[in-house]
Amino acid sequence: MRLWEQMGGGPAGAAGKGRRARAGRAARGWRLRKCSHFPARCSTTPGGRWAPAARWPSCWPAATPRPRSPRTSRTRSLLFFQLWMGSHPRGDAKILDDRISQKTLGQWIAENQDCLGSKVKDMFHGKLPFLFKVLSVETALSIQAHPNKELAEKLHLQAPQHYPDANHKPEMAVALTSFQGLCGFRPVEEILTFLTKVPEFQFLIGDKAATQLKQSMGGDSRSMASALQSCFSHLMKSEKKVVVEQLNLLVKRISQQVAAGNNMEDIYGELLLQLHQQYPGDIGCFAIYFLNLLTLKPGEAMFLEANVPHAYLKGDCVECMACSDNTVRAGLTPKFIDVPTLCEMLSYTPSKDRLFLPARSQEDPYLYIYDPPVPDFTVMKMQGPDRACTLTRA
Repeated sequence: MRLWEQMGGGPAGAAGKGRRARAGRAARGWRLRKCSHFPARCSTTPGGRWAPAARWPSCWPAATPRPRSPRTSRTRSLLFFQLWMGSHPRGDAKILDDRISQKTLGQWIAENQDCLGSKVKDMFHGKLPFLFKVLSVETALSIQAHPNKELAEKLHLQAPQHYPDANHKPEMAVALTSFQGLCGFRPVEEILTFLTKVPEFQFLIGDKAATQLKQSMGGDSRSMASALQSCFSHLMKSEKKVVVEQLNLLVKRISQQVAAGNNMEDIYGELLLQLHQQYPGDIGCFAIYFLNLLTLKPGEAMFLEANVPHAYLKGDCVECMACSDNTVRAGLTPKFIDVPTLCEMLSYTPSKDRLFLPARSQEDPYLYIYDPPVPDFTVMKMQGPDRACTLTRA
């Protein structure tokens, strides 16, 4: 685990020859140097497609691995869904070096706050402002959004068992492989097309809400957002029995058409069947008709500001976010769901353009910067000229 501190002058440090690195906008333009390097146990979650222990030998898995079959080696059996690196209380990296008195990264930073640099230390009250993860998604993750700071404080007071801190959680996912996800509401005309082509979808939303959405096309953005909220809320608050019935009808219809050799990709037939197999009878399966479906190429990213609905469906990515574990879920999950809060908090602004592209550094041709409009973090990708591997650091 490496931490970095401000370097006022002299030769460039471990961040690279003349390269700039940042721990958020607050550290913009600073050179950074290595101030400590020690082995750390990173928090992991079982269920992924590859083994972080094999790729990062210094990060020791802290979760129980899947059972091995006789044909799998020990390394290949250590399959984890996510690897956390940071100081959040729910996944504070543990220090393995016995020569260091502190037992976790959070404790070490608390007693060595100069490692953050003066600006970051002052702005974030002596705490590491971001959390860094590596995700390997085989089974779709929940339909979710993250609250802004005001809502996070309210939710934390009301239900700390479900919302463990009072911080916001803007986040960015940068694809390592082909990465599929849902992000933000589709343009209304696309949703209306699905209402026509998918009668089961139309049935759950209802004629009144669907008509309101259609009529909003000629109005202002406020009336469109109101109509979109009405449609989405009708869907997400549908009675479970009715959802199961309509989803089964849709699955049967798509399966029959596919068996007959017909292409059902105009209504994302293959994806619908995949999600239903993973989460039978789940209302979240219908979210594909509301949210943009993105397939990121390696190096491409999506930025998820507060109140933007999203879900990760498949692939590997690195993820950087504000130091928070607040997630409001409403589908495609066995975890706690909070449909009323999600429907109320979301940003109902349709948008097709959800890719977040990095800027190439003017000072270093091998450095690409993903700089979101939040002060908590910035992600950099360093890629050498003669090899395909990349290094991403927040």
